[in-house]
Amino acid sequence: MEPTGLWLIGARGSVATTAIAGLLALRAKAVQPTGCVSALPQFSGVWLPGWDDLHVGGHDIAEIALDKRAELLAESGIIPHRVFEAVRQSLSDVDGQLRQGYHPATNPGSQADAARRLADDIGEFAARHGLARVVVINVSSTEPVFPVLPEHATLQALEAAMAVPGRTVLPPSSVAAYAALRAGCPFVDFTPSTGIRLPALEELAAQQGLPYAGSDGKTGETLVRSTLAPMFAARALRVRSWSGTNLLGGGDGLTLADAEHAGSKLASKGRGLATLLGSEVTAPLHIDNVPDLGEQKIAWDHVSFEGFLGARMSLQFTWSGYDSALAAPLVLDLARFTAAAHRAGRAGPLGALGFFFKDPWGTGEHRLAEQFTALASWAESL
Repeated sequence: MEPTGLWLIGARGSVATTAIAGLLALRAKAVQPTGCVSALPQFSGVWLPGWDDLHVGGHDIAEIALDKRAELLAESGIIPHRVFEAVRQSLSDVDGQLRQGYHPATNPGSQADAARRLADDIGEFAARHGLARVVVINVSSTEPVFPVLPEHATLQALEAAMAVPGRTVLPPSSVAAYAALRAGCPFVDFTPSTGIRLPALEELAAQQGLPYAGSDGKTGETLVRSTLAPMFAARALRVRSWSGTNLLGGGDGLTLADAEHAGSKLASKGRGLATLLGSEVTAPLHIDNVPDLGEQKIAWDHVSFEGFLGARMSLQFTWSGYDSALAAPLVLDLARFTAAAHRAGRAGPLGALGFFFKDPWGTGEHRLAEQFTALASWAESL
């Protein structure tokens, strides 16, 4: 097989640490690939990098050692203690592959300088391990909505503005995306942040002939919605309202307690519902920080719908789980599928990977079953 790099933006966060620990445990045959879509029988005939072929590196602005971060996750119940002990040393080895990320408050030069440093880090990582390719995946904290100016719509204008010292032209997620593309790497955004979703960066991806995918990983409440909502449409039942409340602890809860940071997440979660139902619907959604929950996430939804003769009915469901444990296997899936797409010469938005996202690029399909069918068909075509 071909050695493949997985470069994580936000490599010391909960999702990244869980994904890294899981990958190391899979290599050690300490766990089964539960939750890994790419390990399903439907994809057994598709070229995908094996667990032993994936080499991990990444950027982060946090300085906590990876094994210490994993230990905290073990105490929270996400990583079983037996798994943590089995991969502890390997986590320390991976920690040596991590590099300092970009933050506008601490960047001494221009954003062009920062992007060059980030791209060089990825290039050195690839050369050091003799990698055929590196897939860059953003799993960092959700950013506030960032106003990108229209005059930076072209790549040439954007790069000129980025070269001005002290000027913040792009949010960190887009600096990371720019650096990945300049390093010749496919980019995947598991967050609802701006990332590659700018005309200038899409132009750069086209120039480089690179695939990209996103955005905002579909792990919990929206996963259930994308399964249930088509049921109402298929049975000609009119949904009158669909309200939801999310209770989060840990880093996500703290970040999304800020209305500016929560804005892009709420927009991402809400965009697909009207498409799924076939019409606009009242859909209030709230995200609340509950520190006591730690790494746990609880979502409660109330669906009010109308049946024959106007009969009013309702459905309620509660989803409770560890978001990092749900997200981590998808990160590994996305690394494998995106590497396969790059190897096959695919470029542009990978709409078939919409199965993994709340707000998928390159497709208007939001129904989970149809998304899975499209994913399987696309993977076979590779």
